[in-house]
Amino acid sequence: MTTLSHTSPELRLRKVINIVAEQQVTSLASGHEGTVRDQTRAYLLRLKDGEMGSIPAIGATIFLALVFQFLSPYFFTNINFTNMFVQAAELTMLAAALVFVILLAEIDLAAGVTAGVAMAVFIRFLKAGWSWIPALGASFVVGIVVGIVIGYIVAKIGVPSFVVTLAFFLGFQGLQLLLLGEGGVYRIEVPEVIAIMNSNMPAWGGWLMLVACLAISLAISIWDRARRARVGLVNKPFSIIVMKLSAIGVLAAIAISIMNTNRSQGVIPIQGVPIVVPITVAILGICTLILDRTKFGRHLYAVGGNPEAARRAGIKVVSIRVWAFVICAILAVVSGLFHASRLQSVDGSAGKTIVLSGVAAAVVGGVSLFGGRGRISHAVIGAFVITMIDNGLGLLQMPAGVNYLVQGGVLLLAATIDALARRRGGVVGRN
Repeated sequence: MTTLSHTSPELRLRKVINIVAEQQVTSLASGHEGTVRDQTRAYLLRLKDGEMGSIPAIGATIFLALVFQFLSPYFFTNINFTNMFVQAAELTMLAAALVFVILLAEIDLAAGVTAGVAMAVFIRFLKAGWSWIPALGASFVVGIVVGIVIGYIVAKIGVPSFVVTLAFFLGFQGLQLLLLGEGGVYRIEVPEVIAIMNSNMPAWGGWLMLVACLAISLAISIWDRARRARVGLVNKPFSIIVMKLSAIGVLAAIAISIMNTNRSQGVIPIQGVPIVVPITVAILGICTLILDRTKFGRHLYAVGGNPEAARRAGIKVVSIRVWAFVICAILAVVSGLFHASRLQSVDGSAGKTIVLSGVAAAVVGGVSLFGGRGRISHAVIGAFVITMIDNGLGLLQMPAGVNYLVQGGVLLLAATIDALARRRGGVVGRN
């Protein structure tokens, strides 16, 4: 048990924030004894206090899947099932990027056009004769610089993130056009880049990916249990970890089995897990580790929950804010790369509308707009909800206007649920 009685006020406050942040990350309630029964009771108490997480989004996913399957017999075909994973990759990456700034109760409206400018730089260097690797590296440098500039203006100068990123959103649309010139559209002829969204792994590659993911997850869980035991913190029962990994393994095995079946209507077979899936899983896994298992992640939650308390505890609030925008920009460039790979081209309109869908995906998945609450997995689930709406309405040949209406309604509902949940938990607005 942590003792705070014989320390200075600043040190006590710092310890309190670290403890609270760790509870945010691990979702453990204080006072439990680590049994399955106590874990269940703690979980129900969190639900009672309004901490629903991604439960509404999971319910929406199941509901939408049943509705679209009822309305269209093509929804659960193996080709459409696989296409949804490819469609969701770009939005998932952008939603994960936005999680880092939304956790601070900030917003980055420029994330999409930052990706567009980075890809315009990428194509310009390719046209100048550069190899694709250094050209891609230059595009990520652009993202890093943009993240630093936006983060500095927001965190150090104090300009609201909405205003700063809106200015970049407007300005970068013009910069894209200037970089790409009058042509507006340039084809990408780099096989390695095109393959990201348009090629598949061999059938055994999907199973190898599943085994590797489960093994790494188990190893991290065991390491985390040992780390918590060393400092005297209570662990979740190992049976819960086994059940969770088993459930993930079964669902992933079903998905891989579907994607490994031949989905070609021609002579040449098309099967296997799309290459973008393991790339996305790896990046999301790293992001999850950053938020859940690092000092930076704990401090990010602390700053998002109460920036003044975090400052008094000695956390470098300005640095945390700047790094959040930098990470957001880097992941946005990855999303832009996925977009360019899928279309096999770069154009001047990239990133103008997807950022709004990215915000919607994060919020729908359960990331709180008020800051301090949310996870990468929430953004992933939310991205699948938005993708499923887009895909299902497309199969039903609905007008694009219906798509926007449905997405807007789902976003409003998710934001309302978040606000009501915080009010029920005794938190109103930003701390």
